[in-house]
Amino acid sequence: MPETAPPRSRAVLLGVQLAGVSDAEHESSLFELARLGKTLGLEVIGRVTQRRAKLAPAAVVGEGKLRELADYTGGTGVVPVGPPGAKRRAGVDDDAVSEPPPEPAADASRRARVVLVDHELSPSQARNLERATGAEVLDRSAVILAIFQRHARSREARLQVEIARLAYYAPRLRETGGRDRQGGGIGGRGAGESALELDRRKIRDRIAELREELAAIERESGTRRKRRGGLPTVALVGYTNAGKSSWMRALTGSGVHVEDKLFATLDTTVRALHPETTPRILISDTVGFIKKLPHDLVASFRSTLDEARECELLVHLVDASDPAFGAQIEVTHEVLASIGATESPRLLVLNKADKLDPDARAGLAREWPDALLLSAKSTADVATLRERIVAFFERDHVEAELVVPYAQQRVVAEAHTAARVLAETHDQAGTHLRVRATPEVLGRLREMLK
Repeated sequence: MPETAPPRSRAVLLGVQLAGVSDAEHESSLFELARLGKTLGLEVIGRVTQRRAKLAPAAVVGEGKLRELADYTGGTGVVPVGPPGAKRRAGVDDDAVSEPPPEPAADASRRARVVLVDHELSPSQARNLERATGAEVLDRSAVILAIFQRHARSREARLQVEIARLAYYAPRLRETGGRDRQGGGIGGRGAGESALELDRRKIRDRIAELREELAAIERESGTRRKRRGGLPTVALVGYTNAGKSSWMRALTGSGVHVEDKLFATLDTTVRALHPETTPRILISDTVGFIKKLPHDLVASFRSTLDEARECELLVHLVDASDPAFGAQIEVTHEVLASIGATESPRLLVLNKADKLDPDARAGLAREWPDALLLSAKSTADVATLRERIVAFFERDHVEAELVVPYAQQRVVAEAHTAARVLAETHDQAGTHLRVRATPEVLGRLREMLK
């Protein structure tokens, strides 16, 4: 008999619609959180939402919604008074401090074991939710970090994710009952240092080690970028799952990993545009963006995002079939601004046009007249984008005639590398080249002939 896949852990969503947030924005955010949970391997079985001016300081939502949430998890729905594991005071009646036991579910196996919260939680809020629900609580940042940790493949990506993960969890450490370390010994607890302080010091030391190792890798990446200096570069940017890897594969003919999941690609890949041009145009695929992307992740992936900051053209890909793509465009603009990539020219591509009906396509064409409405699955659309990229880099090119003496044939080789050679003939004077290139390249070739 074929093996059956193990059942996925079940999760329930918790969201608060704050003042100023529209119904559409709230629904889109919860839908996205559900997709994040699915990417993490969780089955979302329900959700609990509430309208509030701000998050409840104790447990995000009010008492009624907290009990509703606990119905999914089998918890009490009540935040216990006092620290976890605290003993009852002598002389106090048991009934005065006891918590109501959870009602047994009809099917305990259907209970949610994880609560996904569509907000960033303080350590106390997360702890109170866990005690009231009896389930693991993950806020949006924790979910994204877990996905990044699972999808990181290269050494650089693993280091970046680990730094962000440690920075996220360091302030969320707390003392556990029944543990006491004795001081003394190398690396042991110092005088007056609690076990919690020792844990945090070890995390700070570990982050410092990881940053040193990452800095060495970043220097190597910077060296590789310098070697590519002078070649035109394009960066594919956009919201996660907008189709960047699909376009990378279509434009370069490379076997880039493509998967219909959020954050399927974390590592930067650089390939030449195919069919190749002269000079070659390099295309780089970057990590996807998302709303409320943890700041530590943006900081850790800054070296990876340098590809977007230092390129000459940004191709901003958008999933036009997503009803919330307008908000996703704004998120991408915000992240690009945070890394200093606001000055680079941009080409907006409304992707996944194959999923749209003719009326929707016509409406988008009217609303976004300067954008390209394309699909990576269409050969004609791939050719259209390639032509636009090539035309962008050739917009300032001029034609010129060069006569290269036979004693200086290295200039011919350089011309074939840095310019487009339109014609090449030979006579007694040397090699005659008719080239098309930027004024800077032509100036460099003429300087080599002096």
